[in-house]
Amino acid sequence: MATSDQARVNKQEGKRSGDWFGRMAQSTSSFAGHPLAFLLAAASLVVWGITGPLYHFSDTWQLVANTATSLITFLMVFIIQNSQNRDTKAIHLKLDELIRAVTAAHNEMIDIEKLSAKDLEQLSSRYARIRGEVQQQGTSDHDAQQDEAA
Repeated sequence: MATSDQARVNKQEGKRSGDWFGRMAQSTSSFAGHPLAFLLAAASLVVWGITGPLYHFSDTWQLVANTATSLITFLMVFIIQNSQNRDTKAIHLKLDELIRAVTAAHNEMIDIEKLSAKDLEQLSSRYARIRGEVQQQGTSDHDAQQDEAA
């Protein structure tokens, strides 16, 4: 089976697999990022503000808004984290595939997000050194090209 066919089958199986939280989080995240969700939230605040004089700006009136926003914020943290985890995983898998597919790429870079902070820092230092060498080489090449042009 071709890779794209396998990915399509896996995606369809994932939709049926009982990942109810993932599906709900994705739907909620999509809705929460939609302009309509912002308009509904803004309209709710306007309605809440307008009702203030009706309830004489009572403690209960304030508590309703505070409680609602606290609960929504609390639940959205989990929705956002789930969406972010899923997006990050997908990006890493796509990058891993590109690294694997490009023959000049270093396969050791696949799954480096699982390295310790110390190992990542060492790898970062290594690539900073390589960048410096490449920049130095680029400056030398640039100077040589200017000399040849003169």
